Amino acid sequence: MRVITESKLRAMAKKGIPNPYMINKSDKLTPAAADFLKDRNIRVEHSNSVHWQLPNNETDKSDLIPVGVSNRHVHLTEEDAKVLFGEDSSLTVWKELSQPGQFAAQETVTLLGPKNLIKGVRILGPERKATQVEISVTDGFQLGIHPPIRLSGSTEGTPGLTLIGPKGCVTLEQGVIVAKRHVHLSPEDAKRFNVREGDTLMVQTMGERSTIFTDIAVRISPSYQLDLHIDMDEANGAALSTGDYVKIIGKNNQFYSRGGGEGDGRTFYR
Repeated sequence: MRVITESKLRAMAKKGIPNPYMINKSDKLTPAAADFLKDRNIRVEHSNSVHWQLPNNETDKSDLIPVGVSNRHVHLTEEDAKVLFGEDSSLTVWKELSQPGQFAAQETVTLLGPKNLIKGVRILGPERKATQVEISVTDGFQLGIHPPIRLSGSTEGTPGLTLIGPKGCVTLEQGVIVAKRHVHLSPEDAKRFNVREGDTLMVQTMGERSTIFTDIAVRISPSYQLDLHIDMDEANGAALSTGDYVKIIGKNNQFYSRGGGEGDGRTFYR
């Protein structure tokens, strides 16, 4: 059980309190805390009364973003793919991904680190200009490496490891990252949410393990489909699965409050 006191809320108010303020069924809100929220017109809602997976008849998705959970995977150059799978090989589509033109391949490799290995790691296609490995923090402990949290493509100064395929091995000097959580938006989505490249979003999950994710990098391209990408550690911590939805509650480390905002119909609460 979590006890929510007025002093805790006052400390939160320095950065902003979401409206509505979500609590779990087992949480205890002290009378002083309840008055604190009421005086500021902040509603209290129980998170277990909100379904983060939309019912079939739900149509209002104006503040919702679908979730895509990314397991560990590898992006390969054409050259490295041929070393691992053979000179005459090409990546074979196993499953289309949420972003147009991208796919999970049938091909897999083994990751070999200083401490241990992980087998059956999926290759994502098509090939790229640089080979990159994306794992979770938990995977890093298993392998014996500690990669930084980075956006895709930012691999300078990162650790390496060895990729083992059926036809050969590739040893990377660098290129292993923990992917920074990010959201893909089309220009139309970006306009609707009133965000630009370089902004960050704050979202809230619903359900029994309601969680607020901050510092979500905004990535915009005409080729993107709306999708929030998080890794397995983050998904497991918040009990999220691919296809679930999260609600936008703030931007650039400031919470939204309901009603009356300029431009996008939102105001900031501090």
